[in-house]
Amino acid sequence: MSICKLLVVFVMMVAGGCGTSQRFARTGETEAKSDPKPRTESAKPGTNVPSTGKVLLTLEGIASYYADDFHGKQTSNGEIYDMHSLTAAHKTLPFDTMIRVTNLANNKSVVVRVNDRGPYVDGRIIDLSLGAAKAIDLIATGTTRVRLEVLKWGEGTLRH
Repeated sequence: MSICKLLVVFVMMVAGGCGTSQRFARTGETEAKSDPKPRTESAKPGTNVPSTGKVLLTLEGIASYYADDFHGKQTSNGEIYDMHSLTAAHKTLPFDTMIRVTNLANNKSVVVRVNDRGPYVDGRIIDLSLGAAKAIDLIATGTTRVRLEVLKWGEGTLRH
């Protein structure tokens, strides 16, 4: 096979892997047991004011946080990371998804917006910004078991 043919095959393989795919199904899928009673929550970050919305998905797992090393750098959706904001990194949830994160050790919660991808450590479900981690007293322990409640699906758009 000539070099030109090999190059064409390589380009086709690379281009084929660049298509978009749905990374998270929104209807009927849950990774954890959902609450039988829908809860209400505002979709504004950091608030716990009830609204007419309901919990769309409930997940549980280990949360961690990230701060100084990433402060001022670009997030996966194109924003500049502000460690003092109420944001989070999740592997698959669409960007701009609003999530109530509850620390199961102390029952403190905060509403965050997904603007980054991660965490990249096995066994962790979400990485919180420093501001969000402070709101649920996660700083001292570094990780804790949390409940995630999706309050509003994001559009998933990039901000480049």
